[in-house]
Amino acid sequence: MEFLGLVLIGCLVGLTTVLFGFGGGFVTVPIITLVDADLGHDTARVAAATSALVMLVNAIIATVSTKRSTLAHLRGRWWLLGLLALGGGLGAFAGRFAPDALLQWGFVAYIAATAIDLLTRPGFFRRKAAVVDNVGEVNEGGRGIAAVWGVPIGGLASFLGVGGSVMTVPMMRRSGATMTVATTLANPLTLVIMTPAVLVTILTPAAIDAPGIVGSLDLVAAAALLIGGLPIIVFLRRRVPKIPEILHAWGYFVLLVAAGVVVAVA
Repeated sequence: MEFLGLVLIGCLVGLTTVLFGFGGGFVTVPIITLVDADLGHDTARVAAATSALVMLVNAIIATVSTKRSTLAHLRGRWWLLGLLALGGGLGAFAGRFAPDALLQWGFVAYIAATAIDLLTRPGFFRRKAAVVDNVGEVNEGGRGIAAVWGVPIGGLASFLGVGGSVMTVPMMRRSGATMTVATTLANPLTLVIMTPAVLVTILTPAAIDAPGIVGSLDLVAAAALLIGGLPIIVFLRRRVPKIPEILHAWGYFVLLVAAGVVVAVA
């Protein structure tokens, strides 16, 4: 029954991956925290590592399924992508040695700070003036993210296991991107971050003795979440529902806060 429940939650993970670019982190970390609560001080470590694996697979499928015209917004951003990957590896490595309480409450604090920032600073709930490119056409991707943010975004995202969307989506929104483009591009950015993060997790496993846990990965939970999520991603990626900008932004905000609350009370 627990496996079936995780498959159903995986469907939600797939939905949030397509609609909000979460890649699973905002849903996976709270769920794994609840499922593996009996691991005690290892719970947050397993949740972060398993979240990274689920996000990587989801991000691969979502990126492959994304229209090339949307991915074109990342063309020429090699410095940003490289620094995101570097940060992803460093954050995952640091997470191997961090106290469990730091990972859990760091996740909560990160979400709380982001939620407050979204409410108090303009530019997220209502898009700024549209950005016009060199040929006079409206650029739905905005001005993009400065490469200097690559290591901080990648490091914090992989350290806590939340993926890159919590920072990249608000930053892209404030640069003038639509919610659809910002949340869609969050998937390839998450892919870049989580690839080295998962490699670090595999190469430096924690010795956790529990059924279904390999190293620090809960492979049973990860499999269930992916079984539920991948078909949803494949189906919806080419048929992304049209959601009004303001509702799309508020939906992102509500899910963000909900994830933080679940981890805080787990």
